[in-house]
Amino acid sequence: MDASLISNLALGFGVAFEWVNLLYCLIGVILGTLIGVLPGIGPVATIAMLLPITFTLSPVAALIMLAGIYYGAQYGGSTSAILVNLPGESSSVVTCLDGYQMARQGRAGPALFTAAVGSFFAGCLATLVVAMFAPPLAEVALKFGPAEYFSLMVLGLVAAVVLAHGSLVKAIAMVILGLLLGLIGTDVNSGVLRFAFGVSELADGIGFVTVAMGVFGTAEIVTNLEMKDEREVFTGKVTHLWPTKEDFKRIWKPILRGTVLGSALGILPGGGALLASFGAYTLEKKISKYGHEFGKGAIEGVAAPEAANNAGAQTSFIPLLTLGIPSNAVMALMIGAMMIQGIAPGPQVMNEKPQLFWGMIASMWIGNAMLVILNLPLIGMWIKLLTVPYRILFPSILLFMSIGVFSLSNQPFDVLLMMMMGLLGYVFVKLECEAAPLMLGFILGPLMEENLRRAMLLSRGDPIVFLTKPISGTFLVLSVLLIVILALPSLRKKREEAFQE
Repeated sequence: MDASLISNLALGFGVAFEWVNLLYCLIGVILGTLIGVLPGIGPVATIAMLLPITFTLSPVAALIMLAGIYYGAQYGGSTSAILVNLPGESSSVVTCLDGYQMARQGRAGPALFTAAVGSFFAGCLATLVVAMFAPPLAEVALKFGPAEYFSLMVLGLVAAVVLAHGSLVKAIAMVILGLLLGLIGTDVNSGVLRFAFGVSELADGIGFVTVAMGVFGTAEIVTNLEMKDEREVFTGKVTHLWPTKEDFKRIWKPILRGTVLGSALGILPGGGALLASFGAYTLEKKISKYGHEFGKGAIEGVAAPEAANNAGAQTSFIPLLTLGIPSNAVMALMIGAMMIQGIAPGPQVMNEKPQLFWGMIASMWIGNAMLVILNLPLIGMWIKLLTVPYRILFPSILLFMSIGVFSLSNQPFDVLLMMMMGLLGYVFVKLECEAAPLMLGFILGPLMEENLRRAMLLSRGDPIVFLTKPISGTFLVLSVLLIVILALPSLRKKREEAFQE
């Protein structure tokens, strides 16, 4: 570790240990765990709901709290997956397979302990990766001009399409719809209204909070209401948290492998925690000598995906902090939170606001420690929460969302828009279209347009500039290659099989 990294981390811990920031870190991780435990409302909807509150906070406190919600949700998701066989968070789907079977065999304690320790270890190691790799990446990014940024965003969106579940055509359609929604409003250069169809409330465009709450929050609630609320909650007392010697021998390698795989996959656009947990589970099932036990209560089936989803959640901050590009829907909202605070996301954040950058990284270590200390003693409380019927929970969630959207600009039209977006989100669920590519397209659309215009102005209208600049050209060639490779029937079939599994 070089001296500059140590001095930067010292600055970060100085910021993170301020009592206000510690308080918001604690609030973030508790809220994150809570929404992770409760099936039916993920971190995207929660962060979207809480964005109006961040107006009044300092930028450091706001981002520390929102980051805590994201990685806290990865922890909480495992609790409901193990105890109720319902993933509170999409990345905990795989944990249900073996975690719940362990609980039924009377081993809920070791399963919860494994999930907590795996998550803690992976979170700490992945945060170290962020601290080490973000500064050099940001140095490279400072050399980027408008052409490079435009091409990088194209590559980001193409990669998000590749890694999206289900049909490739649907994923591309979602990205394009997101880009089109992002263009609604007044054109910055000419002052002309675009795609507003005479609705004066759309002059400033559609707020990304409104879209996120509708497409993720409202749609999720409606989908959950369709399901019969027949949860088999594990109400027995969780005892013997400490795993046996044999368990420890079986979990340490899967935790290590899950951490490495999760850290790598988290950086990819469209990746993050979900892809990491699925990847780690599939890998363990293939290489473990206990492969026959998977799905029947194998402890590796809890250790690997839980380590991977936490590592993926932490390293997905790398593209956000260094390039100002979101790798998933949560990071897209974090960009929105930075813009609300008047911070332009990108490589300059590290130089212009070192307290924010390093304070946020240091807070991730503190947050991970808080999660382990809080989560295991609070298991009894989470079990009680899981017995609350969903029909009681959803009206309060909807009310809170409506108040949040209304408070943004005090316009009833925004609440109506959120409901319309919710309806659209529900249609997407029925058509099996993933909403994350839409969110990425929506956030990146205006940024892409701005960089495209700047690059064209600087090159006096010559589009060849995107290919003649080496970095920009490389990104575009990679984007085309990705699409061509995926268009090959054999690979497309393999991709569909992988997602099916």
